[in-house]
Amino acid sequence: MSTEMESARPKSRRLWLALLPLGLFMALAAIFLAQLLSGRDNSVVPSALIGAEAPQTSLPPLDGTGLPGLDSTLFEGKVTLVNVWASWCAPCRQEHPLLMQMAQDPRIVVAGLNYKDRPENARRFLGELGNPYAQIGVDGNGRAAIDWGVYGVPETFLVGKDGRIAWKHVGPFTPDSIVTGLMPEIEKALATE
Repeated sequence: MSTEMESARPKSRRLWLALLPLGLFMALAAIFLAQLLSGRDNSVVPSALIGAEAPQTSLPPLDGTGLPGLDSTLFEGKVTLVNVWASWCAPCRQEHPLLMQMAQDPRIVVAGLNYKDRPENARRFLGELGNPYAQIGVDGNGRAAIDWGVYGVPETFLVGKDGRIAWKHVGPFTPDSIVTGLMPEIEKALATE
């Protein structure tokens, strides 16, 4: 009898060890499924900077554009979109026509933070697609992007007339994200004194 019990224990232990990975997989799958079905917009990433003063930024200009570098003192009294972009970023290329349209709105300033890019590639990107930016700062080492709390490119920050970050968008703009997300925030920022 004792030999039967001894042989049953290793079998049950082996069964338990075999089922453990399956159980872990099922738990992770349930978590991922809950996230997918939650309906949350993944482009909205909470930022500790919302409502805070825009980081003091003074980046050199992108040579060959004739535009000033990115300087946070130029935000004062204006509603400014600070777009973090790079020529090597495919989603940046995707959203660029929408930024070109936004630049036509005289109520706002579109500024660019060129992230870890080669100047010649950045100039070529703008030459092919057009330049929506009133100022472009070169962040060659990524330090300014860290100060802004950037997760990746593209990201866009809306800075109000008071110099505070009013809103943040992660990922490329789409026509829908501009209509439902950006434009209402711009209207709010323009309405504040």
